[in-house]
Amino acid sequence: MLIKEFRIPMPIDVEDFQRGQLYAVAELSKNETGGGEGAEFIKQKDFTSTTLLPGKTVSGTYTYKIYHLRSKAPWILQKMLPEEAFEIHEESWNAYPYCKTVLTNPKYMKENFQQIIETIHLPDNGTSENPLNCPIKREIITLDICDDKIIGKSAYKENCDPKIFQSTKAEVGPLENDWIEEHEPIMCAYKLVSLHFKWKGFSSLVEKTVLKQYPKIFGVFHREAYTLIDTWYDMTLEEVRKFELETAEVLRKQIAEPEKRGTTCNEK
Repeated sequence: MLIKEFRIPMPIDVEDFQRGQLYAVAELSKNETGGGEGAEFIKQKDFTSTTLLPGKTVSGTYTYKIYHLRSKAPWILQKMLPEEAFEIHEESWNAYPYCKTVLTNPKYMKENFQQIIETIHLPDNGTSENPLNCPIKREIITLDICDDKIIGKSAYKENCDPKIFQSTKAEVGPLENDWIEEHEPIMCAYKLVSLHFKWKGFSSLVEKTVLKQYPKIFGVFHREAYTLIDTWYDMTLEEVRKFELETAEVLRKQIAEPEKRGTTCNEK
């Protein structure tokens, strides 16, 4: 099993980012779904749990999605694995500011594949020592949303560049080189990613290949969540939740359409 901790500072309040996070997940799902691939929305419901966070009772929203990802996987995996290997089931418990996502592959890898992403959003710039109480040593990677190298040339969008973007509603941006040390407001999304892939001879290769994609995945998502701020900033949490449900219906239609959408891991 490989474990990495990603830290993504954001020039937003923790409270505001709850809406931004939900809106961006829904919006980006539409951009990545089509041609039989992308996100298939299965269910969403409220939950209360006494086991999600030990010693605490938390409430939030549970969602279940299936991702069809063959064309979005690294080419080496597309050659190695059958179609069933790219059907990833996602269960997510959003008890913001804490969230937990579990990814599995029940049709192919079964108990031999599990990926867990735990996230906590805190009002600092990435300086908390061990916010998710990871019991073992792990690699810590801080991602600057202004760093274009994280996302690569093909994923770059000028309208999503925090070095250029300026919000009229939230009155933030453009971000300067020292923004992580100087900006107010500030928050950080701490993401602990653990990946278990058990397959003799390939475990280490696949784990390293998959985790290598996360700086780009997190970089693109948080850049777009931030630069969409004028779209979601005035929305209430209830309005964002309604947008999520509307998007679920859009996804059901888009996945049946012939056109594929979105990025792939092979792009530079």
